[in-house]
Amino acid sequence: MKLSLDSILSNAAAWTAAGVSLPKFDITAMRAATAAAPEWVHFGAGNIFRGFIGSLSQRLLNEGLSKTGIIACDTFDYDIIDKIYTAFDNLTLNVTLNPDGTTTREVLAGVAEGVKANFADPASVEHLKAIFRAPSLKMLSFTITEKGYALKKPDGTYMPVVESDMKEGPSAARHAMSIVCALLFERFSAGALPMAVVSMDNCSHNGEKLMGSVLAIAEAWQKNGFVPAEFLAYLRDETKVAFPWTMIDKITPRPHARVEAALAEAGIEGMAPIVTSRGTFIAPFVNAEKPQYLVVEDKFPNGRPPLEKVGVYFCDRDTVNMTEKMKVTTCLNPLHTAMSMYGCLLGYTLICDEMKDADIVRLVKRLGYVEGLPVVVDPKILSPKAFIDEVVNERLPNPFMPDDPRRIATDTSQKVGIRFGETVKSYIAQGRDLGSLVAIPLALAGWLRYLLAVNDAGEEMGVSDDPLKDDLQAKLKGIVWNDPASYNGELKEILSNASIFGTDLTATPLAAKIEGYFLKLLAGPGSARRLLQSELQA
Repeated sequence: MKLSLDSILSNAAAWTAAGVSLPKFDITAMRAATAAAPEWVHFGAGNIFRGFIGSLSQRLLNEGLSKTGIIACDTFDYDIIDKIYTAFDNLTLNVTLNPDGTTTREVLAGVAEGVKANFADPASVEHLKAIFRAPSLKMLSFTITEKGYALKKPDGTYMPVVESDMKEGPSAARHAMSIVCALLFERFSAGALPMAVVSMDNCSHNGEKLMGSVLAIAEAWQKNGFVPAEFLAYLRDETKVAFPWTMIDKITPRPHARVEAALAEAGIEGMAPIVTSRGTFIAPFVNAEKPQYLVVEDKFPNGRPPLEKVGVYFCDRDTVNMTEKMKVTTCLNPLHTAMSMYGCLLGYTLICDEMKDADIVRLVKRLGYVEGLPVVVDPKILSPKAFIDEVVNERLPNPFMPDDPRRIATDTSQKVGIRFGETVKSYIAQGRDLGSLVAIPLALAGWLRYLLAVNDAGEEMGVSDDPLKDDLQAKLKGIVWNDPASYNGELKEILSNASIFGTDLTATPLAAKIEGYFLKLLAGPGSARRLLQSELQA
């Protein structure tokens, strides 16, 4: 069996025998309907799109809720279109990684075609422009990562490619945001047709970031005489062009060798991953965890597919924001960071293995259930407790999730203010007893101890990249991991930095508690283990 349209149509029995579910709709008819009246275009043709958004399209089609599929485009890595989409008839083999170690397999066919969003290719650009002139088009969505929206370098100046795009106008667009703006200008020129432009990337206020970047390009083009002022008015008119905010949550790791081997054993050929010329590691199959969440601000000027019938949550902007805060400040991200600090100290290299450690599990559960839930932002559309239940019982222990605590430990100084500081501020605002907190000060003390670059056995270890790493390590210089007497109050300057923690912790009882824990973490081999056990008694 090879992943192709001919194979799944002519050899359906063999695919079914291999435990693979097949599409339940007429793929040829769907593709014809999409070509005649396209409704949905997506930029960013990678794994999160194929395994999550593509599966939503499949469910709509399977259940007779839609007649058209998604047109998938890539603005960055054209090898993905040639070698993963076109080479496999725009099909994806989706493998769900179940928490019990089993997998569920399905051929996804909800993508009608793969397109290179390449304005240097006249055929590609004319094809895209024709799609954007279609009155039927409802939405353009994105999974291009947060950096895909960035127009400026770290020093605040525009990237050279963006500067060139601004000077040369829509016909020479190269940056993803310039291409989007050029296509929206095509839609404006076709009669100011309405549509939604929807970021589905995992970043805060994603719709606002997308809108800001598109408007910056459009304003430069108007200033340089490429577009009229009416085009800017069109982009700013929510009845014409909307930029809904969203929250997305699903772990889609790189293609797993165990999955590839199991597919080969089942008789499915040609599943080996490739590395594109742009360095993307990608395969004809996608493997991902089962839990998935997509919460979308319901603002679609030209209508939308009935995605609420296949598990998508539609709501207002405030609820999207609250859902994100629930996840980032209480139900997922703080747990990840806390366990990554102690995971690194205790020598773990997999998050799933940490979840077999009773001391770390107690830390995670106290952080989420005991300290977080009393002040959680409740979006109402999802249960915060049920979300934590799923994280603790299914997501973190999943043996297929090859996530490393050292990766989670990256950029921790940029995360602690949101992941822990927001809960601290909520305790203060509600008059709650900060002295009752144990897991949060343990997590923060663990992070500061981690910065000493010595594990709990006294061995040197690497410290993950962080923009403040050098500065923080300089402040901790002179502290010896197995000599508590070497500590001379060095944490106070760090703990007073509200730009890191969201508040001056030295103005709270937490600073003394963190210092106390930190001193115990300096007490020689096994000190991290002893601290967790002494503070988190069952």
